[in-house]
Amino acid sequence: MTSTDDQGQRKGHRPFFWEKDYAKSPPEGADLAALRRGWGRPAGEVPAMWPHYTRLRADGWASPQLHAEHAALVLFALHQQSQSRLVHQPNVGLGLAVAKLRDSGKFSADAVTGRFGAAATATSFTEVVAHLRGLVTQLRALAPTQPLDYTQLFWDLCRWQDPENVHEIRRRWGSQYFTHREKTENAPDAGTAA
Repeated sequence: MTSTDDQGQRKGHRPFFWEKDYAKSPPEGADLAALRRGWGRPAGEVPAMWPHYTRLRADGWASPQLHAEHAALVLFALHQQSQSRLVHQPNVGLGLAVAKLRDSGKFSADAVTGRFGAAATATSFTEVVAHLRGLVTQLRALAPTQPLDYTQLFWDLCRWQDPENVHEIRRRWGSQYFTHREKTENAPDAGTAA
């Protein structure tokens, strides 16, 4: 069925829901509504979500990958709701997406930093997902909405469930967040004195 895959090594697996070809039209509203019904519910227990999972197991075991996919599906469906363009964008990690949110001016930079910090320092899987929901709600408030790499988020959530990996994920999220600064017309060039 499924094996423990490394990032990007998914040979033989069908694409995640958010990775499908939506070039002609965004995901169906009914599918997104079905996925949003999973909020607050255990992974694998919402029948309307079953066709959209890639990590269901015949034995019914809710693996760490199923928990991560469930969370990513619900967050993606919340983010994608009523959007005409796809919100999944490869290579836009969580820290980078939230940095762009911070730099947008739509919300207080301190408030965004606080919410991001709460997600990064969460001590349980349930807690990090709850904080991510708040961040995704803010990402979708931007016009146009700020995209996010949901495949990377899936892998981050898989690894988050192992305490040995949490520190590495936090460092990556933090480095993306704190090293990104939007370039503005008023900013001096790298080679000129300020």
